[in-house]
Amino acid sequence: MNTILIIVNVAVLLLLMFGLFTMQKKHVSFSKRVFSALGLGIIFGYIIHLIYGTTHEVTTGSVDWFNIVGNGYVKLLQMVVMPLIFVSIVGAFTKLKLTKNIGKISFLVIGILLATTAVSAAVGIGSALGFGLDGVQLTEGEAEAARNAQLEERVAGIENMTLPQQIIELIPSNPFQDLTGSRATSTIAVVIFAAFIGIAYLGVKRKDPEHGEFFAKIIDTFYSVVMRVVTLILRLTPYGILAIIARVTATSDYAAIAKLGKFVIASYVALIIVFIVHLLLLSFAKLSPVNYVKKGLPTLTFAFTSRTSAGTLPMTIKTQTKDFGVSEGIANFAGSFGLTIGQNGCAGVYPAMLAVMVAPAAGVDPTSISFILTLILVVAISSFGVAGVGGGATFAALIVLSVMNLPIAIVGLLISVEPLIDMGRTALNVSGAMTSGILTSKVTGEFEKEVYQQPDIVEA
Repeated sequence: MNTILIIVNVAVLLLLMFGLFTMQKKHVSFSKRVFSALGLGIIFGYIIHLIYGTTHEVTTGSVDWFNIVGNGYVKLLQMVVMPLIFVSIVGAFTKLKLTKNIGKISFLVIGILLATTAVSAAVGIGSALGFGLDGVQLTEGEAEAARNAQLEERVAGIENMTLPQQIIELIPSNPFQDLTGSRATSTIAVVIFAAFIGIAYLGVKRKDPEHGEFFAKIIDTFYSVVMRVVTLILRLTPYGILAIIARVTATSDYAAIAKLGKFVIASYVALIIVFIVHLLLLSFAKLSPVNYVKKGLPTLTFAFTSRTSAGTLPMTIKTQTKDFGVSEGIANFAGSFGLTIGQNGCAGVYPAMLAVMVAPAAGVDPTSISFILTLILVVAISSFGVAGVGGGATFAALIVLSVMNLPIAIVGLLISVEPLIDMGRTALNVSGAMTSGILTSKVTGEFEKEVYQQPDIVEA
């Protein structure tokens, strides 16, 4: 009987996907298809949850099949992340778009990411204090105890790593290994390797123009192929969002969310405030925040549902270049650096809130100016090169709490609401990366304002 019910659920998903395909054939805009998928997924997933609950065999069996579409789409995006980063940055050198401003561009992108992370930490502190969050009130069940046991093992390695050692970890020793994404810092390592290849190309071009031109043609051809692959994958976005959000709403523990509702609300208030800060920065640069929201929403929606900044990278780059008028080189720098430096949500808001919540248990006054300033500084520095791993927010929180000599058990106590909050954190991370790309492009004069001002989203 359960097998039949699972088949029915899968058939409904396929029917909804066919509806999205029909919308595409009728030339319904990309953004409308994305939001239709989001709405349909929420309704469908919640109906499954109401009928069967989160742990029923029908729910878990259906989700297994849904994951072919949802997780399969995310994996396809992750498949092109490293090739895209490498070929885009090398291509920026061959097209002579970054050579004069590379130092300035890197400084601006990283500076904006770190500055907004510091602001995010301040907002997180304010939200935790404003809502009166207290880590002592949290209780530990079996799942939380098991999670904390795992965290104790992870924190042992983190505590022994100094800042200079963390910086050394960014440098690639085996670029082919980093192209597989095997290390936490693989993304930045690939950026560095690609930059070296680009600089070497400039030297070859001066001394041997013929070989330099041949290499440039190879890179341009490879770039065209990779971008075509990206385009093909992005066309699947509505289907991926439909399956992912249906899984999320079907399997969420709403009782646990209600129990920790105060923390969830405080977290989203902080995330929304930081997003408003992004919009204010764009306003100060004399750019329409309305256009940013309208044209960036499909990308932010995917980041929200998928909970993967790395998987969102192709969309992040496409949105910056095609919809916002950012130059290709800057878009790739901002997108790539934004994966592992200054993630506003995961490495800014979240660890700052946890630190405030556990400070009283360690005999520290979370309202003291010295504690707040120290925490903001630690959060900003700790966000450099550590937040791009799977579970990046957890990793960032462990580092901050360890450096501040605060108890780490609170990280495991929030496991039940982690997926829900991580959705908002990931969307904010991507917004921070896109904002840094837009502002850097504007400052360096490599910005097409007429593209930004166009009201419509460019189809993939």
